[in-house]
Amino acid sequence: MKRLLILASLSAALMTSGCITVIDADSDDAAWHGNNAQPFDAARADCDERTEGRDAFRACMAEKGWTRN
Repeated sequence: MKRLLILASLSAALMTSGCITVIDADSDDAAWHGNNAQPFDAARADCDERTEGRDAFRACMAEKGWTRN
């Protein structure tokens, strides 16, 4: 039983670490620049909710004062 619990925990840890790597691989928050912009985290969350696709997301962020280089 103890061996099964350890194996299940290890398996879950490996599966979630893979997901984090995939999600973070495209995320580069340092590339965004804003001048008199809304707070970044709130702007990103709102644009994530309201848009689909990279171009729409960038347009939404631009409306909030953020540009990506």
